[in-house]
Amino acid sequence: MDLRNLPEQLSSFQRLNQRRTILQNELKVDLSPLEPIEKIVGESEKKNCEQMFGVIPVPVGYAGPLSVVFSNNAKTDLHLPLATTEGALVASVNRGCKAVSAAGVTVTKSIEHGVTRSIAFRAASSSRVQELVDLIRKDEVGWKAAAHSTSSHLKITRYDIDIAKQFVFLTVAADTGDAMGMNMITIGAQAIADWVTAKLDGVKCITVAGNIDSDKKPSRRTHDLGRGYEVVVSAVLSKTVIADILKSTPEAMLNVANAKLKAGSEIAGALGKNLHAANIIAALYLSTGQDIAHTVEGSLADTEVEQTETGLKIQVRLPAIIVGTHGGGTTLPAQSKCLGLLLKIKSGLKAKQQLAESIAAAVLAGEVSLLAAQASQTLASAHKEMAR
Repeated sequence: MDLRNLPEQLSSFQRLNQRRTILQNELKVDLSPLEPIEKIVGESEKKNCEQMFGVIPVPVGYAGPLSVVFSNNAKTDLHLPLATTEGALVASVNRGCKAVSAAGVTVTKSIEHGVTRSIAFRAASSSRVQELVDLIRKDEVGWKAAAHSTSSHLKITRYDIDIAKQFVFLTVAADTGDAMGMNMITIGAQAIADWVTAKLDGVKCITVAGNIDSDKKPSRRTHDLGRGYEVVVSAVLSKTVIADILKSTPEAMLNVANAKLKAGSEIAGALGKNLHAANIIAALYLSTGQDIAHTVEGSLADTEVEQTETGLKIQVRLPAIIVGTHGGGTTLPAQSKCLGLLLKIKSGLKAKQQLAESIAAAVLAGEVSLLAAQASQTLASAHKEMAR
């Protein structure tokens, strides 16, 4: 079916509806539930989705407020818009917000590693491999300038070289302003590849996405070294909070942590020892217009539980929160409103960093609540009551 050649005079919204009509007539199906409201879809038909013919509504629930101290010591209350179809998730995160807010969530570490691309070159011989490595190291200014010429917002911050026989991988990391920046770094990587291959005979660019960057894939390298933003958050829960709000005890929660996070994750060979970090990341990525596939890297989080004299200390390290506050889905009307809700109070941080730290704090609230539910043996009953 030709869903591209539509009358030029049609508006973006009219083209969307025209495609749905064509599909309904050709396939003999009812697609009316996908019919959108014009003010909700914005310019998504032009900028976000090719051959768009409708929208799928996803429920958005509120959790919070969540008290957090950011990495610059600014303190605020977060309001979380969680987009999900999983019953009990919002209620659980909301309970976690209440529990950790009693003491406050503290961001103890926040590093911008930048988004990455791994350019794969193939050299014709081993001598060419060394020539290529030497060129990259000695003429760093030249190939960086090629990348920077593609965008005024792009700044290469570091690079790594890996060699596998005649393949040479150049992995570049970049600051992309407040955009998430994958398109930006990909275009820049292509400019680097073109610059390098023009300089050296016998060297070919195989791909500008050679998987060492592990974009939208889990990897040990991303888990260990970080990608996008690496954020560590922690909270100390008193015995009173654990008993009154979470309906559990420090001992019971620690037992679950030892079994689930340590032993269970080790047996499974898990990359990321957490309870359900991906749940919260996906819900916030979806509501705020992020690329939801980057939930994969977000799931590499590690949650640690330590008993103290007064209760429990819970810490979560998230090595790869990959977000932006400009471009992509953040410009869509509904997503823009949710993003504004989450970033309602300015912290003094760069907007993208505040978003990353806010998501990390929300993950901690979700981890605490699920840990308590499993410790009190109420996980099944909660889902039976709310999610069936």
